[in-house]
Amino acid sequence: MAVKEVICNDPKEREKYKEALIAITVDESLKRYCQRIGRHDFWGGESELLVLSKLCKQPIIVYIPEHEHRRGGGYGSGFIPIAEYGAEFRGGWGKGNNKKNVVRLLYSGRNHYDLLR
Repeated sequence: MAVKEVICNDPKEREKYKEALIAITVDESLKRYCQRIGRHDFWGGESELLVLSKLCKQPIIVYIPEHEHRRGGGYGSGFIPIAEYGAEFRGGWGKGNNKKNVVRLLYSGRNHYDLLR
C-alpha cells in the first residue's frame, strides 16, 4: 500500500522513483498498474523493491539458490545475489548508528520472494 500511495496517489513524490516508473511502464500504462496494485492478489516485484528500499531507506539484496544458477546441474547449497536495492543505505565505517541490516530475500520464480535468514 505504501508503494501504491507514492507511485499512484502523489505525482510530486512519484518523481523521486524514476527508475521504478521506467520498470513499471515498460509492460503497462501507469493507470493500469495503479489499478492492479490495489488488488488483493497483486504480487510485487522489482519495481516495488526499488520503491520500498528508497522509501524505507533500507538495503535489500535478492538471491537465487546456487543450484538454479549452474547450467550444468549440480547441487550447490548456497545462494547467489542477483540484485541489490538501496546500497546507499548500508552505512559503513565511521557513520555511527546509521548502519542498517540488509534485508535478504530469496527469489523463488516469477514475482515471489521469501525472507532469507
